[in-house]
Amino acid sequence: MKLADLDIIVTAPPAPGWGGRYWILVKVTTDTGITGWGECYASSVGPQAMDAVIRDVFERHMAGENPENIELMFRRVYSSGFTQRPDLTVMGAWSGLEIACWDILGKDRDRPVHALIGGQVTDRVRAYTYLYPTAPSHRLPDFWVDADMAAESAVAMVEKGYTAVKFDPAGPYTLRAGHMPAMSDISRSVAFCKAIREAVGDRADLLFGTHGQFSTGGAIRMGTAIAPYSPLWFEEPIPPDNPAELEKVAAGVPIPVAVGERLSTKAEFAQALRHGTSILQPALGRAGGIWEGKKIAVLAEAYNAQMAPHLYAGPIEWAANVQLGASLPNLLMAETIETPYHSALIKGTLTVEGGYIPVPQGPGLGIEVDEALARAHPFKGDGLHLQMQEAPVSYHEVNVFEGGAPSIPE
Repeated sequence: MKLADLDIIVTAPPAPGWGGRYWILVKVTTDTGITGWGECYASSVGPQAMDAVIRDVFERHMAGENPENIELMFRRVYSSGFTQRPDLTVMGAWSGLEIACWDILGKDRDRPVHALIGGQVTDRVRAYTYLYPTAPSHRLPDFWVDADMAAESAVAMVEKGYTAVKFDPAGPYTLRAGHMPAMSDISRSVAFCKAIREAVGDRADLLFGTHGQFSTGGAIRMGTAIAPYSPLWFEEPIPPDNPAELEKVAAGVPIPVAVGERLSTKAEFAQALRHGTSILQPALGRAGGIWEGKKIAVLAEAYNAQMAPHLYAGPIEWAANVQLGASLPNLLMAETIETPYHSALIKGTLTVEGGYIPVPQGPGLGIEVDEALARAHPFKGDGLHLQMQEAPVSYHEVNVFEGGAPSIPE
């Protein structure tokens, strides 16, 4: 069995767009007719350029290869062009293709992926959700800065069975260096934590999200302010390009530090562990795929750290997260996004039931992709999957972060 053909679909989730502006799906077929699906997480170039990168990685390093030889193909990609260090764009391309290889191998052996990477440790994965609008009164963009609305959404999610909810009221991320938060951003963050904690009590963990926007001192100020409400984690408090500073945040704030959405390969995650991170959040469509995710989890286990796979993408990466998570003794939880399009794209083959994701037992990733639906929603914009704000934060006006799906100007 050899890898033979590649197809790429860039599909755009309908409004409101939870999960990003577009998802890059890869369909890989072997010379024996087995098809595997993967997903490449947000990249630093546009979809057309990324299409070319994915095809180059496949044709240069994978075509004609046995899909079992994942380690060999990874070393080719990781070393390509005399690098041997994480290249986010190239590793993003590889990650989606690697996920597809595991889907192929599982289908070839009629076994779920988790059975091929150590077996099943748990039959259901604890899920967490971001807080999105849940009521007609939750109008955008007001919802993102209203603590009472967030608390109402949290209650709705807890009533569905979720035991952890994530929110990020601390203002937008910008392309500038880490900044000191405005006092109004700190006050709003405290208000969110207070309102949500009072609304859900001890029925759910609070996951405080940021996007690497703070200076080290700013992160410590913010973390100290929200600490009385016992968040389970303080997510990506500083930019990802200086892991040594994480150690100061971890030492200065009594909340576990979590990072990983923007990191790639065990090399970068090892640095995070060395500098005080206790929860790792790899996005498997960027971090190196399922096998690299397993290696990252082994490193985390040695540091007594836990795994919480990240998701701000489509349901194929979600399926990969669940297969990996099912095999991990140090799994904490996995992010989930429930939209009609997420469900329809995989024909409802992956679900959340009472706050947990039942681990699929079907072959490969255990999902069925609606290829026609994916093609029926092509991406026609010119933005990137996620974009950083160019303007600096304000110290006299309200800073609004629009939940990863900013309004499109008319």
